[in-house]
Amino acid sequence: MMDFIGIGFEDELFKDVPEEVRCHLPLPKGMSEKDVTREIERILAKNSHAGEVPSFLGVGCYDHYVPAAVDHVISRSEFYTSYTPYQPEMSQGMLQALFEYQSHICELTGLDAANCSMYDGATALGEAARMCARLNDGNVFLAPRAMTREKVSVLRNYLIGTGVELELYGWDEDGGVDLDDVERRITDGVCGLYAETPNLFGVIDARVPLLRGMTDAPLVVGVNPIALALMRAPGDMGADIVVGDGQCLGSPMNYGGPGLGLFACRQEHVRKMPGRVIGLTEDSRGEQAFCMTLQTREQHIRRGRATSNICTNVALVAVAAAVFLSYHGRDGLIELAKENINRARRLMDLISDIDNVQSPVFDNHHFNEFAVELPVKPEKINCILAKRGFQGGLPLSAHVPEMGDCMLLATTEMHDDEVQDHFVSMLREVL
Repeated sequence: MMDFIGIGFEDELFKDVPEEVRCHLPLPKGMSEKDVTREIERILAKNSHAGEVPSFLGVGCYDHYVPAAVDHVISRSEFYTSYTPYQPEMSQGMLQALFEYQSHICELTGLDAANCSMYDGATALGEAARMCARLNDGNVFLAPRAMTREKVSVLRNYLIGTGVELELYGWDEDGGVDLDDVERRITDGVCGLYAETPNLFGVIDARVPLLRGMTDAPLVVGVNPIALALMRAPGDMGADIVVGDGQCLGSPMNYGGPGLGLFACRQEHVRKMPGRVIGLTEDSRGEQAFCMTLQTREQHIRRGRATSNICTNVALVAVAAAVFLSYHGRDGLIELAKENINRARRLMDLISDIDNVQSPVFDNHHFNEFAVELPVKPEKINCILAKRGFQGGLPLSAHVPEMGDCMLLATTEMHDDEVQDHFVSMLREVL
């Protein structure tokens, strides 16, 4: 090949790259496939998964049981090899699966339309903020200060170039929306208002519906889709847009990804929504057929009218969510949500018996997460717990400095009484 293109050394391929910016890696000599496999297995053996080390670290990524049916369906070649349907009408099976996914999300959220997914919960929120900027002329997007620093960072990045500034409001003594703070910040310049329930503190916030009467700007609500099985649908609360992360719907934690960005909105806003929408129609023979009803990616329409440049819709993870929801059905999802609430209530009661620990910090309704206040730094506790076979919770002060020595703990149906009892005994020993 070098003879054909007229070079004598491989380095000549990179002669256009300035020497000062080249990276010269001291790579070792090559290895055989057998030796590479052995070395990789040695490195991987250092890892521990949630089945070996129970994880109480939630914040959008949770250890839920994934039924075997989910992996069985998405492992079929028709789904597993389908990146995204670029010739959509040729992909009837994939389109039907995504249509059913959208139908599930609409039913859970109480809204009219859902797209067939975004990257994850944080980017779905970013897209929602940009959508609010398209829906009206405001230049401020209001969001809670009780969010992880990563989510705030993603949201700020998505607003770059829109002319919209991010403004954060506080929480009250119960861990919910501080309505007085929101009211002080509401002006004609607000283009959108965002709230979460359950929020960062795991609180199911009964004040979120009251936000609808405070502004005419679009109301965006962030949700946990499993919690929606028991909660009032956000659409019934007056939400215009609903976002969230669907990792909990049939996907393992897998080092934090991939996630699944949930996105739904009201019918009147659908043409301002990012992503793609699958529709049900009839073909030329009058038979049921699925089609790409709306695709607003710049690759498909005029760039000036595009609402997103998202390059994938995490289609396989969306199919997994559709299978997970179909598998459980309405009653099964309700039972799963109840079990998560009961697991959290049991754990917070056990921890409340430990001296010098406040559990929970907020006297409110919680889903499967809650904040506890510890007498020492949570980071120190987590290091000790890790050596004893447990992944502790999230140190909240790293994201919300006012929370001091508080830790956010998440529990799911994967933590039975024995796991919870053992965790609490270890926590008591450490403290």
